[in-house]
Amino acid sequence: MTTPIRMSLSSLREGRWYEYIIRLVLGGAATVFAGLVSSRFGASVGGLFLALPAIFCASATLIEKHEIRRKREAGLSGERRAQMAAALDSAGAALGSGGMFAFALVFWLTVQSSVIGAFVAASLAWLAVSIGAWFMRRKARSRRVSIRESGRPALPRSRPF
Repeated sequence: MTTPIRMSLSSLREGRWYEYIIRLVLGGAATVFAGLVSSRFGASVGGLFLALPAIFCASATLIEKHEIRRKREAGLSGERRAQMAAALDSAGAALGSGGMFAFALVFWLTVQSSVIGAFVAASLAWLAVSIGAWFMRRKARSRRVSIRESGRPALPRSRPF
């Protein structure tokens, strides 16, 4: 059965005000850094730095901290769950980075003909790559689970000489 993609704003209530300030400052600092790189080495190089997940580090640590706090309130340690949640966030950041790379490449290749057309084409490329990567990751994950459940080894064992 397919689980639809959905959005939940409930996690916003878990954060503290200063955690959002940290994210804002780190994201702004990454943008300023990209602007400095752009002024020194040109817009093409600076744009690559804008495509980096600017607040990933803050986000991963905050997710880990929230999971540990939530599990401790339930009387559990929560370290393993926190690591898994941060790992899932990093997988999403990697998938998103692929989509941003597709956006940047298509925009760069088409911007000379039309800025609006380049933006539309780049946005469609971002959407296609991001959704495609999500489906591929999901399919690979379900394949790993089915192999694990069947008891077969994931890779065939090699025979010794």
